[in-house]
Amino acid sequence: MIRALSRLFLLFSLCAAPMAVVLSPTVIHAQAAGLSEEERETWQRLATRAEEAVANARASTPALETLRLDLVRWREIFLEARQTNSRSIATVQRQIETLGPVPEDGVESDDIAAERASLNDQLATLEAPVRTAELGFSRADGLIRAIDTIVRERQAQELLEFGPSPLNPANWPGAIEVLTDTYDLVRGEFRAAWSIDLQRRQAKEAMPFIAVLTILGSVLILRGRSWSRHVTARVVGEDPGAARWLAGFGLSLGSLVLPMLGIFLLTRAIYTTGLVGLRGEQLLDNVVPAAFAFLFARWLASRMFPAREARTLPLNLTETQRRSGRLFGAYLGLIAGLHFFFKDMAAIGNWPDEATVTVLYPFLFFAALMLLWITQLLRAHRKNATEENEDETYRNRLMKVLVLGLGVVALLSPVFGALGYFELAQFILFPTLRSLLILAALTILQRLVYEIYVLVTEDREGASNSLIPIFIGFCLVLGALPILALIWGARVTDLQEIWSQIINGFDLGGITISPAVFFTLIIVFIIGYTGTRLLQGTLRNTVLPKTKIDPGGQVAIVSGLGYVGIFLAAVIAITSAGIDLSSLAIVAGALSVGIGFGLQNIVSNFVSGIILLIERPISIGDWIEVGGVHGTVRKISVRSTVIETFDRSDVIVPNSDFVSGTVTNYTHGNTVGRVIVPVGVAYGTDPRKVEKILAEVARDHPMVLLSTPPAIIFQGFGADSLDFEIRAILRDVNYVLSTRSEMNFEIARRFHDEGIEIPFAQRDIWIRNPEALPAAASEGGSEVRSDNIDAHLTEDDMDGPDTHGDTDGDGDGR
Repeated sequence: MIRALSRLFLLFSLCAAPMAVVLSPTVIHAQAAGLSEEERETWQRLATRAEEAVANARASTPALETLRLDLVRWREIFLEARQTNSRSIATVQRQIETLGPVPEDGVESDDIAAERASLNDQLATLEAPVRTAELGFSRADGLIRAIDTIVRERQAQELLEFGPSPLNPANWPGAIEVLTDTYDLVRGEFRAAWSIDLQRRQAKEAMPFIAVLTILGSVLILRGRSWSRHVTARVVGEDPGAARWLAGFGLSLGSLVLPMLGIFLLTRAIYTTGLVGLRGEQLLDNVVPAAFAFLFARWLASRMFPAREARTLPLNLTETQRRSGRLFGAYLGLIAGLHFFFKDMAAIGNWPDEATVTVLYPFLFFAALMLLWITQLLRAHRKNATEENEDETYRNRLMKVLVLGLGVVALLSPVFGALGYFELAQFILFPTLRSLLILAALTILQRLVYEIYVLVTEDREGASNSLIPIFIGFCLVLGALPILALIWGARVTDLQEIWSQIINGFDLGGITISPAVFFTLIIVFIIGYTGTRLLQGTLRNTVLPKTKIDPGGQVAIVSGLGYVGIFLAAVIAITSAGIDLSSLAIVAGALSVGIGFGLQNIVSNFVSGIILLIERPISIGDWIEVGGVHGTVRKISVRSTVIETFDRSDVIVPNSDFVSGTVTNYTHGNTVGRVIVPVGVAYGTDPRKVEKILAEVARDHPMVLLSTPPAIIFQGFGADSLDFEIRAILRDVNYVLSTRSEMNFEIARRFHDEGIEIPFAQRDIWIRNPEALPAAASEGGSEVRSDNIDAHLTEDDMDGPDTHGDTDGDGDGR
């Protein structure tokens, strides 16, 4: 009866669960698909059109880019649809797992078989829209990658395309003609506008305002930079602090902002006349970015090659070299700005290729020349830095590679341009210049971050060793990477593709890595780690001091709790991030082999540290001896133990030495220990009198325990003295050295008062062949020198105490 009821209850639970969670298959499919019939037809038309465009590869690049944007939008739709019914699918899968696998013989009850079939049907219905979304996602993603491949191939072909040479004299008249035509066109537009009475009258009426804008703009262009430099020099002074340096940095931006404002006012004045035509507007629109390129390059040059700097210079150059750097940087910005201006005009005016390369080549040539001169300054900086440090640092080696690369670019770009590969010449030169500007800007921003950190912490010496400015600088470099990628020809769509992959995650060994997973892992681990440290602090400072556990045991409990807490925090963080640890089983197995061979010492020390914390044969504060090292235990970690010797030096001992070796613990359990004080007196002294004096000295010392009276031992008859020993039990063995010293002082005083002599070692040397002495005396004169005696006395000629008085070497002493 009970068995029947239990089976009935199981069957009811299996049947009721899916009905409570899952809707009918028709409703689910309609709701989960997420796309109407019209939207599915739109997607099919777009995908077909994209496949045809990819197959033919004849569509223009802008058309392909537009098609790619549509595909990206649909890919995002399919990506979201892949999560459809995820909870319901997980519920049905758990129910199927509850039924268990199908028996090997295939025989099971009709109710269970029917329920299994029903759940499988529901699972297939739930997964249908997900499969459709996965197919659409893979199709859209494949088309996007194919379009990217076509566009990149076209870019590469354009760079390697052979064109007209700017050095061909046949192309020069055409270049002059397009320049004069552009000038005539702009002048013709102005004359045509001036010939209209209404526009001429409006221009005359606005003349006062135009004059004000012109005067202000001209003054800012001509004097703005000098004003900014003068004010900056007065604010910074000779030895600026962080606040004054930051203020000077902000004011130095005036040399960029004020002239740029002047150019903007002049262009506004020209626009206000109302006499500017279409081509004139195009020219004025190109003037502003060209002027900004020049002014920004000049400002960066003034910061990288400053006239004076109170503390540090960005580059190790002399004053003359820095002056040249400012000049070359300004010229380079001017040439680059003019190049961009005329390049845009060529695109607007649809100039022929022959005229375009002929007009632009002089700017390319002089820009390469300026870059070559700046390369020489960077080479001088590297040389000066190497001589100053007396060694080539890692930064200097990087500078060597940079200088070499800049030199190659400066030499090859004019050659490629002259040979007819003008697009390639522009591609390698001007992105290099922009990259150089980015590197200079990063250097300046790094110094700005350093000064802000000094201002906040008021610690200039510690700022150079702090990780915070370095970390911020690293983030600045990461932020500059997309800009550098765009400079070197990457498309915005490429960066968007990379960002999409980062956000959506990527598979690594069956594990999906995404920012959400990463941040979940980090945040959960930090919470667990912080909680563990707080619990350790509470136990260490509040709970354990109130117990009767000794300090060593308290440290063992706190340390063990820390290891367990960190391990649990790591496991919980990994599982919370959705990382399946079972997929790491193969990696763990491979690591176990590596641990068995290469990390066995580390693992041995780790296990030994755990044993020390559990068994506690040594504790913090114990006086121990291990491997001939005496000292006090200061710290027991999971890998090693720190012993502070009596000369205040730290000795790091691996934990395995304590487990596998012999350790002497002088204070384990209690601090009671014995002191032994050896004493020697001269022959002829009354031994009983010596015994009485030594006993009094031992009993009178305050550290000696009288419950076990001190013992005076007459050890025997030594070679030079009668040997005695004081053996006493001390209440604290940590004071054994000071106790022995104090006893020796007292023994010396008592022996002096009693007239007892403390002997010192004596030796008598008998010469076996004394006839050597007259010979030595005859060679050296009437006086026998000690060096002659040493020369004639060998080890065989001398007898020690055991042959005292033996002159003939037969051992009988005669």
